[in-house]
Amino acid sequence: MSSKQVKPQQQPEGGENENLRLGQLRLLIAFDALLVEGSVGGAAKQMGLSIAAMSRLLGQIREKFNDPVLVRSGRNMVATPKAEALRGRLRRLANEAETLLSAEFAESPTSDFAAHQGWKRSSIVAAPPLGIRKVVALENHPTPEQLARQFASIQDESDPLRRLAKYIAVVGRRSGQTRPLEISEAEDAFSTIFAGNADPMQISALLRLIHYRGETATELAGMARAARRMYSVDTGLNMPALDWPAYLSPNSMQSPWFMLSALLVARAGYPVVLHGNCGTGDVSGKLEIAAEAVNIPIATSHALAESALKTHNICFMPLAGFAPQIQALLALYPLFESRSPMNSLVHLLNPMRLNASFLGVTQPTYRELHRHAGGILGTASMSVVSSSRDVAELVPHHTHTIYRLVDGRETNLLLPTLSKDRSDKHSSFSSFEFWYGVWSGTTMDKKAENTIIATAAMAMMTATSADDKSYAQFLDKAAQLWRVRHSHRAA
Repeated sequence: MSSKQVKPQQQPEGGENENLRLGQLRLLIAFDALLVEGSVGGAAKQMGLSIAAMSRLLGQIREKFNDPVLVRSGRNMVATPKAEALRGRLRRLANEAETLLSAEFAESPTSDFAAHQGWKRSSIVAAPPLGIRKVVALENHPTPEQLARQFASIQDESDPLRRLAKYIAVVGRRSGQTRPLEISEAEDAFSTIFAGNADPMQISALLRLIHYRGETATELAGMARAARRMYSVDTGLNMPALDWPAYLSPNSMQSPWFMLSALLVARAGYPVVLHGNCGTGDVSGKLEIAAEAVNIPIATSHALAESALKTHNICFMPLAGFAPQIQALLALYPLFESRSPMNSLVHLLNPMRLNASFLGVTQPTYRELHRHAGGILGTASMSVVSSSRDVAELVPHHTHTIYRLVDGRETNLLLPTLSKDRSDKHSSFSSFEFWYGVWSGTTMDKKAENTIIATAAMAMMTATSADDKSYAQFLDKAAQLWRVRHSHRAA
């Protein structure tokens, strides 16, 4: 019986190259699984392969990269330095592939920001010039203490300049005779400054004298009353809602994880108003970039903020948009090379007069100061966190003492270390790309996720004025909100 010769099937043009590329991609995904699991068996289970098949892939990876990749250390397998250097890139590749194949990614409105490069951008609202009544020549001008003695006998005056001079005299007398301003005095003095009716010499004298002696809770509350009368409105929200000040140093290299926490809180049903800035330099628009990336509306006025709260339950208010004189006073930092009472005041602005505030301060001693001032102002619920920058954000691998007001009552909450997860040392933890990648799911970092979840939990506790025993419950809720963040459903 004759047999016909069968011709081998012809490969389509380019087929060999395509198979090679698919094989290389498979190797990279397998490489990532090996690094994540730290064992051949774990990687095989993750990829749905037999251990023998995974061992063959490991051999191919070693040959391709000319490196052992994983070496045995005791009972464990550890990555070689070369593999460690590739860990972050492989993790992003694997997550990007998974995200692209998920239905949730197609629905995400924020994917256009994945190609955004860096935090560098100026704020959308320019810092205004300081409003002042007149400019005084500096030549032969008396010192602040001379001014204080000169005006010490002045009583009530209709002229704001002379009235403000009296307050400078109160805090500027010689040692042993000075005293802090009373709440009504601080309110009157800073109302004059915010209205643009002060002389620049008076402004600098008062700010430096108060800072040198150290502001009191009473002074801070008086300053806040003046600011709120001019720069805040009553939204009439009769529900748990959260004021969240965020005033970052332009030198801060940290990513704004707290903004992702705030978004989770808003999705849980609690309105959130973020307000603040990041200086006046090249990265002054850092918070605006973050807000745009995750669809947090930017409100440059109280009316826009009110509208955003109704439609999105959240907004970010740049300081220059709603309190230009305070923004200008903060911008005086280069003249003093130190902080001023304005840096303390901004945390108490509460531009939409919400019932709860979540504060972060850099100096531990200021936690009680701000809580006390909040109590004087009648704040129902407040949580003050000591952080490395002026915004409330919890770092789960540290213990925290939270200084709280719960229904106006002072209490301290001690949070233990919640996690020992650390960041991948090879990743650009402070970059926009990394920050956005954690949100979108293309980058995995447990420390960042724990920071977001822990911060959101404390924020929800603050918004609802919940008691100290409920943190674990809110932590679970925040974790669930994080898991379903791309489905746009509140947990």
